[in-house]
Amino acid sequence: MNDSKLIAISDYNYPLPEERIAKYPLAQRDQSKLLVLKNGTITEDTFCNIPDLLPDETLLVFNNTKVIHARLVFQKETGSTIEIFCLEPYQTAISEAFEQRERCTWLCFIGNNKKWKSGDLTKAVSGQQPAVTGHRSQVTYTLTATRREPVGNAWIVDFSWTGGISFAEVIERAGVIPLPPYLHREAENDDNTRYQTVYADPMGSVAAPTAGLHFTGEVFNQLKTRHIATEFLTLHVGAGTFKPVSSDTIGEHEMHTEKIVVNRSTIQNILQHAGKPLIAVGTTSVRTLESIYWFGVQLGKDATVKVMHVEQWEPYEGDATSTLDEAYGNVLAWLDSQALDTLYGETRLIIAPGYKYHVINGMVTNFHQPKSTLLLLVSALIGESWKDCYRYALDNNFRFLSYGDSCLLLP
Repeated sequence: MNDSKLIAISDYNYPLPEERIAKYPLAQRDQSKLLVLKNGTITEDTFCNIPDLLPDETLLVFNNTKVIHARLVFQKETGSTIEIFCLEPYQTAISEAFEQRERCTWLCFIGNNKKWKSGDLTKAVSGQQPAVTGHRSQVTYTLTATRREPVGNAWIVDFSWTGGISFAEVIERAGVIPLPPYLHREAENDDNTRYQTVYADPMGSVAAPTAGLHFTGEVFNQLKTRHIATEFLTLHVGAGTFKPVSSDTIGEHEMHTEKIVVNRSTIQNILQHAGKPLIAVGTTSVRTLESIYWFGVQLGKDATVKVMHVEQWEPYEGDATSTLDEAYGNVLAWLDSQALDTLYGETRLIIAPGYKYHVINGMVTNFHQPKSTLLLLVSALIGESWKDCYRYALDNNFRFLSYGDSCLLLP
């Protein structure tokens, strides 16, 4: 599979007119169009009907990460605007960082950094004072940002604030939801809810797992009626998801690292479901499920591994002979040895044509950017049929990218 590194990204390009990029979501999530690829045949439907289109006894796996208000805009006394884009906590677990009540440190992009000559930046944050006698008064807190040293193209930034509230509350009040750059517009109030899945829970992403944006409570009720099982895991989506492939071949592209959190019960239920259709909702769910498999392969070779970390090209450096039962079983045994009920880890896995899927049988996903690693992931599942799907979508007025329509891929 080393030939995967030689793949030319130009082979995964297609014409995407600006007007086909959905700048805003539909008013009703589940009324988006749905392209269905099944056994090589393309049909068209509406997303609300997806429960009836899934194979019997399907297990759907979702990424339940929640998008944070990662964009913090500070105004200097000189009038200059500095934007701090929070990427991930620095040397701290995500959950711990959000629970802090006085200070925390993050790795951040800094927009207009040249204008930040020295000193701290401050920003007023409005909010409600915690109730003491049943009365909640409106108060103003102060958020302070202190820039430290650079790390790659990012910076270490210390945040401190008054008021005794958590950083989760601070960023929710002071920040702005980070819409994808290709939308070419500022976030609006409706984006605070529409750029989140209805099941979003643990905070930590700077981009939404957009395949899940189409699901509604009504669709979940229909899934229950059809006895379609559901499971949730977490991959906190990083800004690298929008990083274009600028190299000629995929082997020269560097994948970003993303954090994952998966409960033991989810891994157990996937094992119990073996032999029946497992469909991942979104590319982030795909990468998480397959990364767990490769961690299990690592453990089969060395059960003393202390931390889950899957490298970019790990699956392509040798043939894996482990079955799903063996690999996932190794992970469960490792959790036992560590007395853990939750798997915490990180992955840089890239999935490109030539990759053999070990966990999923299909996926629900949106239409992705030309020359993107996400398009490579789709092609690894359905081969050259991706061209037929995208050509059909362009010819039949489908909406593209994060706020666009979706497809159900059943090879």
